[in-house]
Amino acid sequence: MAKDKYSKRRWSIPSKRAKGYAEDRKAKVHTYGPKEGKELTDYEAGIRSGYLQAQSDHAGMYKYKKALAEGKSKQEARAISQTRGKK
Repeated sequence: MAKDKYSKRRWSIPSKRAKGYAEDRKAKVHTYGPKEGKELTDYEAGIRSGYLQAQSDHAGMYKYKKALAEGKSKQEARAISQTRGKK
């Protein structure tokens, strides 16, 4: 049952900038640009986290509104906006 708690997708495929930010956070260093190879500061890591969360919120809201426009109920739209993959 604990597995179900974490099975919902929080964000779908991010934008090009978000992809770079995700790589930076995973490596904990700058992976491109003039600071390439230098360690991320706490501030820079926080900026990347915030940007990625905004991408998540935007993608989920897009899928939710699209499902409502297709005539789905609010419960169905919420479930669709949290599922993995494209729908």
